Amino acid sequence: MNVKKAFIHANYYDFDQYREDQYVIFADTIEKVGPMAEFSANKEEIMDCTGLLVMPSLVLGHTHIYSEFARGLSLPFHPQSFLEILQQLWWKIDRQIDQRIGYASGIAAASELIKNGVTAIIDHHAAGKEIVGSLAVLKNAVCDDAGMRAAFCFETSDRFAIEQCITENRTFLSLKPNAFSSGFFGLHASMTLSKKTLDAVKNVLGNSPIHIHVAESKEDEEDCISKYGCRIVERLERHGLLNEHSIIAHGLYTDENELSLIRKRNAVLALNVTSNMNNGVGLPDFAKLKKAGVTCIIGNDGISSSATLEYLNLYYSAHLKEGVNAFSLSDLLAMIQNTYRFVGDRFGVKLGKIQPGYAADLLTVPYIPPTPMSQDNAFGHLFFGLFQSFRPNNVFVAGKPLLTNYALRPALEKKLNHTSKEAKRLWDEIRKGDLDESIHHV
Repeated sequence: MNVKKAFIHANYYDFDQYREDQYVIFADTIEKVGPMAEFSANKEEIMDCTGLLVMPSLVLGHTHIYSEFARGLSLPFHPQSFLEILQQLWWKIDRQIDQRIGYASGIAAASELIKNGVTAIIDHHAAGKEIVGSLAVLKNAVCDDAGMRAAFCFETSDRFAIEQCITENRTFLSLKPNAFSSGFFGLHASMTLSKKTLDAVKNVLGNSPIHIHVAESKEDEEDCISKYGCRIVERLERHGLLNEHSIIAHGLYTDENELSLIRKRNAVLALNVTSNMNNGVGLPDFAKLKKAGVTCIIGNDGISSSATLEYLNLYYSAHLKEGVNAFSLSDLLAMIQNTYRFVGDRFGVKLGKIQPGYAADLLTVPYIPPTPMSQDNAFGHLFFGLFQSFRPNNVFVAGKPLLTNYALRPALEKKLNHTSKEAKRLWDEIRKGDLDESIHHV
């Protein structure tokens, strides 16, 4: 049974309300919040939060766990297009992933995410060597062993065995979703999905939401127009795949009709601007997105373990691209709140508020404001202060500590110590594959 806890002398901010000198009583959910003048201890485990800011832990609406093992990997890399970035790096990585590597990448990613205060994610997985069973392995690492909430899917692609991709998505979706684990039907991108494949997916999809990369680069849209005579979201609609609550990742080159279809089908657009800048593919058109009324959530595309980095880059890139009046802190707040609602709905829990009935997914971060902090300027304090170097000292999920005084749970730390061996094995397989390809082409 989860021990009931009480934060005392807490200043809290939940992307809506800022309050000072409060208490927060919680077990798996938040039970009571109020001013310290009204607090009366009743056998709770007490934590004094003087000098700390209490917040909801953070969430990400699109990421790639397997990308954790790209850190430090050195390969020949001279891309001239986005497709060549995929060919020269990411497709070399994902086709060599087996279940041991998948599990290790899950442990590594979860450990880093927790240290950054991120406790709920929606992942988009690829593992070419062992497709069937790969999502259960990820769930075991991220949800069961690390204690996070996560939704998974396998990115169906003509680069892989299609029947296995479909089987893996169907198998994971057949599991009853719960407060810690859920699923989508994963698709890679239009340019790696034939008509035959989309027809096969439609035959088994039912009402399940899809999770797919769309128009991450101009190449994806151009390929779709050239081959199928329509744009990507129109193609998804033509095949009957654009179910409610689907995730359209990136969407940089979607036009007004595509955005209208996304809104009409009650799907969401997941923005990943740090990755977009790194790949040199472009940035979202925020004015167009706002005008279209599309619900936007925030992901990081697996480029880091941070959510706050995405908040910063969303804001700054919009100002650089469109001017300082194009995107406000209020616009950013709306996207953060959208992401909490969307991710929470996948697990059937309320996330992102410090109110009774919300999940006790919480963090504390040291912060003594150098200037006055109030309801009116609290988000400005976070954005221009804390988010620049965001390192929580304590992180909880459903009231259970995942990080205590900056330290992971010993069992997770022990598992993390062994992940580099699997990363090296992956790197060796990639380099061996490169050598085999070179020999094959001589």
